[in-house]
Amino acid sequence: MNKEEGKWNLRKNQPRQGEESQDENDPAGEEEEQREQIIENGSVTMRKAKHVIHCLTIVGQIEGHYILPPQNKTTKYEHVIPQLVAIEQDPQIEGLLIILNTVGGDVEAGLAIAELISGMKKPAVSLVLGGGHSIGVPLACSARQSFIAPSATMTIHPVRMNGLVLGVPQTLSYFDKMQERIVRFVVDNSGISSEDFRRLMMNTGELVMDMGTVLDGENAVEIGLIDHLGGLHEAIDCLYSIIEEEQGKGEEGDDHTLCSPNQ
Repeated sequence: MNKEEGKWNLRKNQPRQGEESQDENDPAGEEEEQREQIIENGSVTMRKAKHVIHCLTIVGQIEGHYILPPQNKTTKYEHVIPQLVAIEQDPQIEGLLIILNTVGGDVEAGLAIAELISGMKKPAVSLVLGGGHSIGVPLACSARQSFIAPSATMTIHPVRMNGLVLGVPQTLSYFDKMQERIVRFVVDNSGISSEDFRRLMMNTGELVMDMGTVLDGENAVEIGLIDHLGGLHEAIDCLYSIIEEEQGKGEEGDDHTLCSPNQ
């Protein structure tokens, strides 16, 4: 009896014909999936728009090899890296929108994420809101096109290190090599020259307790660090136009000037 009852329960729990397709197209199920994405990873895949794009947020402090205190708002690179790999491999996702509001963080973790984004075949557009400071600068430049809000700022400063530091020439050499990696990446992925970027990084006349420069949105575009001044609407329109251009779907007369550098 128990055996037969178990068989009956097993058959009962199996989906009937047509039920699986209904669950896949269930709006409530899609909303729940998006809600879980936002809570778990701070990201969401928008499947009901003109094009299917994935929105990835990089906020707070970028956490690297060491766990930060629980009161810190962090973006964990071990969460972001698998997402980027999955986005690149998912045939349904057509583009990536990166929202940045970060104070910086671990240099190697930030560079690892930036290198992955710059090496993606999928179209990617970044948008700096609030701030894209420190290692957030190469992250903002890593996308195919970059935007910054007029009220946002970006801080460019030399590499720093916390904890025990040995006062030997090798330490200074290590700092210089790490800084050179950042400079080379930013110059290769933006319109700023190496000389201008180093000048902003070593500026001693602006920050009271530090070296460096703070740029607002307009200044960041003027010097070529960021491609465009704009907000969410402009960033999404640019991403759509890149997707349509690559797919050959751009209609005659479509305006693609948003994705021309320094517009």
